[in-house]
Amino acid sequence: MIDYRQSGVDVEEGYRAVDNYKESAKRTMIPGVLNGLGSFAGLFQVPAGYKEPVIVSGTDGVGTKLDIAFKMKKYDTVGIDCVAMCVNDVLCHGAKPLFFLDYLACGKLDADVAGQMVKGVADGCLQAASALMGGETAEMPGFYDEGKYDIAGFSVGIVEKSKIIDGSKIKEGDVLIGLASSGVHSNGFSLVRKLVTNVNDDFNGRPIGETLLTPTRIYVKPVLGLLEKIDIHGMVHITGGGFHENIPRMYPTGGVHGDAHGKARLISCIKKGSWPVPPIFDELVRRGADPARMYYTFNMGIGFLLAVGKADAANAIAFLNKEGFPAYEIGYVGSGTEDVTFI
Repeated sequence: MIDYRQSGVDVEEGYRAVDNYKESAKRTMIPGVLNGLGSFAGLFQVPAGYKEPVIVSGTDGVGTKLDIAFKMKKYDTVGIDCVAMCVNDVLCHGAKPLFFLDYLACGKLDADVAGQMVKGVADGCLQAASALMGGETAEMPGFYDEGKYDIAGFSVGIVEKSKIIDGSKIKEGDVLIGLASSGVHSNGFSLVRKLVTNVNDDFNGRPIGETLLTPTRIYVKPVLGLLEKIDIHGMVHITGGGFHENIPRMYPTGGVHGDAHGKARLISCIKKGSWPVPPIFDELVRRGADPARMYYTFNMGIGFLLAVGKADAANAIAFLNKEGFPAYEIGYVGSGTEDVTFI
């Protein structure tokens, strides 16, 4: 005779993990939540005041950055990354993230490790003023290696239909404002892991793994605050694919800027040197990363980008800096043939 525990699934450890999750989730409750963790589904009431509310959703994971967390035995920041990757995407359309759900998978559940990861999720939700409504923990012995976890999630937000940001207002001469990243964020780690084989190597006086685990910055609060003050024409979350893949996505044609009716093709002109590049990127080049491909892979110190009218640029930068999010004028919208060009 064999039972579930003998097959590799510890139900009691699962119960203990859920108790940890509930404590973390309590901190994130906001108006609109109608039930807590433990039900079959999360219930959230659409906020009042919207005439034509549009639901905006985004999903993502942390990727191979998790391997750095396993090696460092530090699990409380990757949950922030998971939230950031989703809510920053939702934000690009002018939406306010309302709630978040996560999915945690492992080979053998350790309630303390899982609890730290979900604590990070709750921390990220607090930064985004978003409720952690629930999730799923899957223990799959023999499928995942023991000690390895995967985490993903999704965010649901809301925006008034008339206020959706889709890039249709972007025009030639708009100013591009870059918001500073906190480092590598959660992209390009398949390359990072090839370059950094020892996470305990010294980097500026501490293990390089600690720098690499710096969580992705969450831009929700300052950008939503800025939206109340100025008209933002387009927004970009700079993730995997760096500048070249992501910046074209803010245009309404999804990157094909040309117009069949003969209008000039809009392009993004980026001024290198107009913002400080964090030292970790220079270190990756020193370790062998191709310097000519860095802007195709990494955020290079700019995690979020805005396109605004010239008249609003100075006020936008001043507001973001005041909110504690360093911002820089890094370029402008021009016309030409290359989606992204450096000047």
